[in-house]
Amino acid sequence: MKTYLNPLLLSLFSFSAILSNQVHAEDFEFDVGLGWDSKYISEGRNNLADGGVYLGGASVTSGGLTTYASVVRGDTEHYTEWNFGLEYTLHLHEDLETIVGYQRLEFYGDERGHDNEFFAEIAYTGVNWLIPSIAYTYATEAGGYFVEVSLHSPWQLTEQFSVTPYITQGFDFQYATEEHNGANHFQMGVEASYALSSNMTISAHFSHVIAMDDIKKEAEVNGYTGSLDESYGGIHLSWSF
Repeated sequence: MKTYLNPLLLSLFSFSAILSNQVHAEDFEFDVGLGWDSKYISEGRNNLADGGVYLGGASVTSGGLTTYASVVRGDTEHYTEWNFGLEYTLHLHEDLETIVGYQRLEFYGDERGHDNEFFAEIAYTGVNWLIPSIAYTYATEAGGYFVEVSLHSPWQLTEQFSVTPYITQGFDFQYATEEHNGANHFQMGVEASYALSSNMTISAHFSHVIAMDDIKKEAEVNGYTGSLDESYGGIHLSWSF
């Protein structure tokens, strides 16, 4: 199992951060996150047969460099995953948010595993209500890469409350499956965020995933004939100081 786990805990691209434009060039910034998702979905697939996952993580940022650690633990199934990594923000243009990074993944479940991932993401922020982005992840164990193209539309409805609908198209190239390449999944959803205080935020999300050729061909090879589409949601709490 190979995952791209930066979204909640590590803020690979935190669109709320893009909106707030908070830059800490000299001081250290600490972030802690806790959450729960009803399913463990990555690369358009449900990674666990039963239940959802608890999530937790912490990061330290100084200038453009962020180091982090996060954990995923099944709420029903025996599964634990640790992620350790770092990412660096590149200042290419005032309307481009760009990061590059590396993370180490350690898996503990029915099987013991590990992986190394190198990733990059770029987002155009010139239009604050429509943010296109593209993310690339290369996994050394699989010897392949995964690409996600997304559109987020953040709306600040009140000073504390924001809603962000989004769509994502994923493409697999020997990352999730070695035998099949191409369109992997299409995902749509909405994220809602409420600022409890100046440094504490609670958020929730709901997403629906539509399986495409890569997932369908994998299921066909494995003899699976059930539904391949997935719907899931979650709630998260983040604290920065």
